[in-house]
Amino acid sequence: MGVTNASGDIIPSKSDEKRNKYACVCAIIASTISILMGYDTGVMSGAMLFIKEDLKISETEVEVLAGILNICALVGSLTAGRLSDWVGRRYTIALAAIILFVGSVLMGIGYSFAVLLTGRCVAGVGVGYALMIAPVYSAEISSPSTRGFLTSLPEMCISIGIFIGYISNYLFAKLPLVYGWRTMLGIGALPSAVLAFGIFAMPESPRWLVMQGRVKEARDVLLLVTNSEQEADLRLQEIKEAAGITEDENGVTKPSNPSRGEGVWKELLLRPSPSVRRILIAALGIHFFEHATGIEAVVLYSPRIFNKAGIEDRNHLLLATMGVGLTKITFILVATFLLDRIGRRPLLLTSLAGMFLSLTMLGFGLTMIEHASEKLIWAIALSIIGVFTFVAFFSVGLGPITWVYSSEIFPLRLRAQGASLGVAVNRVMNGTISMSFISLYHAITIGGAFFLFAGFAVLAWFFFFFLCPETRGRSLEEMEELFSKKKRREIEVEPFPKVNSGRHTEISKI
Repeated sequence: MGVTNASGDIIPSKSDEKRNKYACVCAIIASTISILMGYDTGVMSGAMLFIKEDLKISETEVEVLAGILNICALVGSLTAGRLSDWVGRRYTIALAAIILFVGSVLMGIGYSFAVLLTGRCVAGVGVGYALMIAPVYSAEISSPSTRGFLTSLPEMCISIGIFIGYISNYLFAKLPLVYGWRTMLGIGALPSAVLAFGIFAMPESPRWLVMQGRVKEARDVLLLVTNSEQEADLRLQEIKEAAGITEDENGVTKPSNPSRGEGVWKELLLRPSPSVRRILIAALGIHFFEHATGIEAVVLYSPRIFNKAGIEDRNHLLLATMGVGLTKITFILVATFLLDRIGRRPLLLTSLAGMFLSLTMLGFGLTMIEHASEKLIWAIALSIIGVFTFVAFFSVGLGPITWVYSSEIFPLRLRAQGASLGVAVNRVMNGTISMSFISLYHAITIGGAFFLFAGFAVLAWFFFFFLCPETRGRSLEEMEELFSKKKRREIEVEPFPKVNSGRHTEISKI
């Protein structure tokens, strides 16, 4: 599996770093559910233009419609962790797909605002499930050398869904008003139908199986998602140790009581150890700042932003919005290949610095446009460039790393419910920005709103610099030690940690 140098470090060989195709396929299938979540966000940005005209709803109702999905996602996110500990990661993905399917159908019917809002609420519950379970599943079937790539796939799929939503806006806008927006929303049921067939090709998470004492089944799965039997046995041993499963002198496994997630909230919130407290702060903080820096305002209200910047034709607005979606996909794709090469921290800190500059540029450009008595071409260009550079910097760092980082740092026993708590914070922030952005820019001007987001980007940079250590190359079982008091000051750590045990050294010589 590699060689050991004079210092006792494991230097991975090229074969170790090769991505396991089966693990990649499983992660892609699991991430399919994220396409629908992204589609709901992207398609609503354009559909709201037609819904407001057709149903004659107010600006307040538009804000509620935009943000209610994220508020209802709280219900899904807060229950998904415990459910996935109870029934498994695989069946939780299946349930999320069913809920999202029902929500999309209701929105497609949408003959009144009440029915449309109900469908949006149902879809929101499914979004909460999807956002929690897809990254956790991807993290638990991946190896340390490819975890960044596989765990960032859900964010990639969200961006693909957003872009498909923008394309749907543009294509179906040509239909009669009464059918156009309903088709945009209803067609979102298709990814759920695809996932219904794909779920049969996915194995259960080996880490969840170990927590249930089903060690043999876990080993069978690990043999499929690793590149060698030795690697599978090594990872199985680490997982068993983390789950408290031991072997007697005859090599017979002594399983602990199967874990169904009991007592996790108490350990997370009421009596956390110092390392768990630091993990919780890092996980909740990264979810808070993902939306406090304004991405939802840009993605959901991009047609309005471009309109404020001087683009008035509806088709041109939708085309410009499609450009935002394409930029997001392109730079998240770049991030997926960099996460395991240069690490989380360099991408995250660079991302936030670029976001600050872009938000400042956007705020200045929109302020000048709003106060000018004539059309300022340079300010329009500056604003449009600001939107695209902001989305690019967000997508190459903070966007995908939020989900990668928060799904990998929790200990095994706390991972599902810890991740669900992070998703809950994410949805609260998402819903808050979605439902208040119009009121915010009316109160402090649209340029002022983006200056405010720029201020949050500065706070986020310092938060991540001081509180979030590098995790690249670390196994999931090492994360709790990484956040311990002894390691707290070691923010910049080696990509492949030292291993001194005889078991690791012996395997590294194979």
